Amino acid sequence: MSNTTNKMKALVVEDINTLTYKDVSIPQINDDEVLIKVKACGICGSDIPRVKNNGVHFYPIIVGHEFSGEIVELGKNVTSYSLGDRVTAAPLIPCNNCDNCYQGNPAMCQHYSFIGSRQNGAMAEYVAVPAKNIVPIADNVTYAQAACIEPITVAIHGVERAGAIDSGKSAIVYGCGTIGILTMQCLKAKGLEKIYVIDIDDYKLELAKNLGAYEVLNSTKINIPEYFNKIGKVDYVYETAGVNFLQSQVLELAKKGGHVIYIGTAHKDVTIPAKSFELILRGELNVTGSWMSYSAPFPGNEWIAAAEYLQTGKVKVDEIITHKIPLSDGIKAFDILLNKKNNALKVMYYMD
Repeated sequence: MSNTTNKMKALVVEDINTLTYKDVSIPQINDDEVLIKVKACGICGSDIPRVKNNGVHFYPIIVGHEFSGEIVELGKNVTSYSLGDRVTAAPLIPCNNCDNCYQGNPAMCQHYSFIGSRQNGAMAEYVAVPAKNIVPIADNVTYAQAACIEPITVAIHGVERAGAIDSGKSAIVYGCGTIGILTMQCLKAKGLEKIYVIDIDDYKLELAKNLGAYEVLNSTKINIPEYFNKIGKVDYVYETAGVNFLQSQVLELAKKGGHVIYIGTAHKDVTIPAKSFELILRGELNVTGSWMSYSAPFPGNEWIAAAEYLQTGKVKVDEIITHKIPLSDGIKAFDILLNKKNNALKVMYYMD
């Protein structure tokens, strides 16, 4: 790697709502790591509290875990990759030494680290990554598209929490953010055609429709439970919005014996009325959560599938990447994402 100063530009979270563009040291890699020159890094919803609301483990820290780039340095034990390889990487670093890791459940690791959360991430010119976390990207996939592989894996993992997906069945995706739209596309990649997407934002619903949703519904304009009581409930319901009253309501939308999968994080207490809870019992609903996007062998088939979905065009992300921002613009990118007038979905930093 040619950098005589050993310095790089990075966005450093130094305090609440303080994101500073500054020179920091280029990471030093160990024998089992690679150094990636970052080309693109997306902002995840989980990055917002890290920057805005004291949601970090320590200060200062560089966040960012949805990224892609080029390998520019190899640890001496790394033989599977070469300088110049175009890659993304799984941000989870499991301990490989707890019961869950031994059982092939890295997402349940009790002592994990995480790039962009528990150690420095990719809102920087360079990031250090364990070689085992590397996922190659195809030549026809752009760096910006590849930076969306991590959220695609979250969607795939959520879809597959329902088990084998029957292509003749129906589904609801509640929430039309990045994960919701990707979940819809991953369900289509599995063969489902009748996928209803629900949100309160007509712009996002139109995007979902253009990307293949069977029907889009604005929940401010119709009564959703009444609608599905009339036309028939569905086999799979995915809650991706993380809205507390929706996390209760979705139980009313699944057929008896159906599946309810929670992907969205709860930000407030969820109160479930007795009649809704009774549906779990009387309908013998299969209710489960989905956490991150990893399986064995690490990082998991989710990552192989996400890269292939992009390569083959089964999942499209160009329409989701609504804003491209130079790294030097710093916190402006977060402000763009949080301003609803901007119709922002995926806001992405570009390094070059």
